[in-house]
Amino acid sequence: MIALTIAMIGMAYLVGSISGAVLISRYYHMPDPRNYGSHNPGATNVLRSGRYDVALLVLFMDLLKGTIPVYLSWYLGIPAIYLGFIGIAACLGHMFPLYFHFRGGKGVATALGALLPLGLDMGSFMIITWLITLLLTGYSSLAAIVASLLAPFYTYLIKPEYTLPVAMLCCLILLRHHENITRLMHGLEPKIWKKHPLRRHRR
Repeated sequence: MIALTIAMIGMAYLVGSISGAVLISRYYHMPDPRNYGSHNPGATNVLRSGRYDVALLVLFMDLLKGTIPVYLSWYLGIPAIYLGFIGIAACLGHMFPLYFHFRGGKGVATALGALLPLGLDMGSFMIITWLITLLLTGYSSLAAIVASLLAPFYTYLIKPEYTLPVAMLCCLILLRHHENITRLMHGLEPKIWKKHPLRRHRR
């Protein structure tokens, strides 16, 4: 079981290293998302380009990067505590992708994808929390931070045996958002629905 767990951790990192935002943007002949807006290769930054269809594809791919390794590991009977390490490995792959010079994103969608195999009810709570915060504030980063803070609490109420690995995963997300937290505190964080970021970037 130890060897299998280590193998799945490695696989999760390699799968997480596939940057959907970069690859899909290339396919649609769009600018590299690491070079405009927040410079974050994720669905939110791609959304700032105005291509909602492309952003949706990126979101779906980022979700799958977390879901596939964790679900496969659960199916293979790997204990709950180790599922957290596998989810973290997928997120680390997204944040520091091996194939893209270690320039990755924040890992929010990949983390959510890693949580979905643990239960659709918990995933639904996370999505609802993210959406409500986003609609009330307009800040995608704040929505991710609030959802990450509440995720261990949701897990404890629904499936307490997964609380520790989920808490570990959320700590990683929060650490990755340290720059966003600083900008939020100083009122410098951009809102998601500002228009034409690419045009402003080109000036």
